[in-house]
Amino acid sequence: MTDTVGAGQAPTTGGSAFSAKLDAATARLAEARPYAKGRHRAAVLELARRMLLDESTLVEVASRIEDLENAGIFMGTDWAQPDILQAALAGRTLKYADTQTAMLEVLNHLRMLAIAKRRYFHTGIASEHAHNFLSQVVGLNLDLVFANPDESARARPSDMDQVCRNLYRYVVQNIGHEEILDTLIAEIWRLLSQRPVVVDDIKAMIAQISVWLVDNAMENAGGWGADRLVSAVFGPTKLSREDPGLAAYEARIENLDMGGLAQEASAFARAMHDTGLVSAYHATFLRHISEAAPELLPDALGLSRTGTDALGCYSDLVRALIQYAVHPETTQAIYGLSLMLERGILYMPPVAPALWRQLALPLSASNSETIATGFGTTRSPGVYLTAGVLVLLGLPFGIGQGNNPTCQAARALSMWSFTDPDYLLQIISWAARDDEVVITFEGEPISSRPEGLVPARLLSDVDPVSAVVVPHLDRIYAQMGALCAGRDEDMHKWVNRELHGWWVGRGMEIAVDVATGNLKDFDGFIRRFYAAYHPDHNGGQPVIHPQPAGIAMTDGAARYVGWHAISICRVAVDQAGEMRVYFYNPNNDSGQDWGAGVVVATEGNGERFGESSLPIADFVSRLYLFHFDPLEQGHPDGVPADEIARVRDMATESWAMGRVA
Repeated sequence: MTDTVGAGQAPTTGGSAFSAKLDAATARLAEARPYAKGRHRAAVLELARRMLLDESTLVEVASRIEDLENAGIFMGTDWAQPDILQAALAGRTLKYADTQTAMLEVLNHLRMLAIAKRRYFHTGIASEHAHNFLSQVVGLNLDLVFANPDESARARPSDMDQVCRNLYRYVVQNIGHEEILDTLIAEIWRLLSQRPVVVDDIKAMIAQISVWLVDNAMENAGGWGADRLVSAVFGPTKLSREDPGLAAYEARIENLDMGGLAQEASAFARAMHDTGLVSAYHATFLRHISEAAPELLPDALGLSRTGTDALGCYSDLVRALIQYAVHPETTQAIYGLSLMLERGILYMPPVAPALWRQLALPLSASNSETIATGFGTTRSPGVYLTAGVLVLLGLPFGIGQGNNPTCQAARALSMWSFTDPDYLLQIISWAARDDEVVITFEGEPISSRPEGLVPARLLSDVDPVSAVVVPHLDRIYAQMGALCAGRDEDMHKWVNRELHGWWVGRGMEIAVDVATGNLKDFDGFIRRFYAAYHPDHNGGQPVIHPQPAGIAMTDGAARYVGWHAISICRVAVDQAGEMRVYFYNPNNDSGQDWGAGVVVATEGNGERFGESSLPIADFVSRLYLFHFDPLEQGHPDGVPADEIARVRDMATESWAMGRVA
């Protein structure tokens, strides 16, 4: 792999103004006395940070890393001796340290890369050592490679999340995948097990892996299943195996007999359900057979008897959805369509008419522009939106909040898709067609379009439905919160039920005093949760509808990050006999380390697609708010005292530290 920019090369001209400022600041740093280095270092780090926000100027910083070190950027810091640095600590510094400290780690990454690529001879560390360091760092921080921000990322100041993601893309481009390939593949499978709605980054990474395998004449890597991932995207069937191109593939299937078509259909379905990814060839094939051989649609979609029956009852609608919304640019709509049929929601009387309406829905000019900006102009905005609707209806727990700092809107879309899909379709039609959503709050209409509201910013890393609907929901949520100002309890007691739906429990418990933020009757809070949700203490009552809840998000060091909205899906015993809470987390990646041994699982413990899970004590140790039905009283007195003490200790040693009055 060729180097991008070497040390000592002339920088590109695009960032010449920033580069000149950086050079001047570096010169001042070099001339400064040791006791004044800190003040001049801050100016250099800030300029470097601003340049690293853009990948085009990132390379200019990388080309100056030797000059920066010679000027004393690392002098008197932990990075002054690169040979003693530990890869395991690097990612934590990037994610949780203050901006200046994190920027020193960023520059250290660039220094290690220059040394590893032999662009910079360093007396303190060998190129092989630097190469191994970077391989370990990338393998340990794949969340930065995949650009899936969590709550900690959103809490980082000064756009450091964007800096980190740009940095890791640059490092991976330069270091190559050989040393980290097995870890990357394992990470891809871990993310796919959650069945996310947005998979563009995953497909892009698989494309990089495919190129690496071809360049290195390898059919597989490390036994981890790279071939399964690559084939699922680029060649899942006999006739598409060598990735012939869509035009060539379409010509191949034009005159294929029924037996050959049946083989292709089954192969497409296997690859799709195995990985959760859909090939562009699958879209071409499905469009063809929906007209030429519709009897093969159940096989091509991988349907069970339930899905096949739904397809048979609504065949005209399904074929219309395929012809309108399924294209090589919208392949994931096929997976959404398959799972939507399997859910049987078309049998709900309003859903099929609402989908017919969706097919003919006119979009406002602003929404057409939003979708074109985010998803391209190859297809009409309505095609992208309808494809997004199908994916969301098929994967209610796969939706992520993307770069949106609020999580309530993503949770609302998830809950409506799961519980009330016809209401979701109504909300989408209002937002897309009318540029306005109206939801009542305590009998009064709340509009997303009154004067004086801050215009919505363009969301990224989200699906088409979220791009259109979430700004409206965020504005309504903010207005509902404002109407609760002055009430002596947490606003979610009223907002959650009015925003999400009638099925939200009328009762609400909160672990902290709203005025002070200190714990309030935390033992009682724990008892009441167990009485409401634990089958051994609530009479075996299952969770009927997903219930909104709030967690105190903590990072990998168990430090408090912020409040975060989730929904409780169910509470059940896993295959090992442990009681677990299964919940939906709007974060794009729900497998998170919340510190002190509380590690969220997304597979291997009976999780369904999109669910996260924790043992019930671990979950409650991070819980601060939940809803329940006050008419369904459990047995709080039966909760063991030692269980309460264990949960209390885990909370007070993490997010609740310092909150004990």
